[in-house]
Amino acid sequence: MSVVKITKDNFVQEVLQADIPVLIDFWASWCNPCRVFSPVVDEIAEEIPGVKVGKVNVDEEPELAREFDVMSIPMLVLFRDGQVVGTSVGVQSKEDIVQMLK
Repeated sequence: MSVVKITKDNFVQEVLQADIPVLIDFWASWCNPCRVFSPVVDEIAEEIPGVKVGKVNVDEEPELAREFDVMSIPMLVLFRDGQVVGTSVGVQSKEDIVQMLK
């Protein structure tokens, strides 16, 4: 499944109403760790079935960043049934993300 661009306009439909877990990557184009981490997130989207992966650009969507207290990026937030069930801040290994999804 390809990565979905998450905005305030599609957040409810794509994340809160999703019938599968949703992993959101909060990032910014100027963030070097985010650029290093992005391919790992893309691999998760393509390789892990049954999980939707989305990205939120914190510069374009400051309201979502504030809502989820994003203070450092990259930051991952995992949703299940519309609820936050996990978060992680900083660059993570692919294996750590897979563990988070379990």
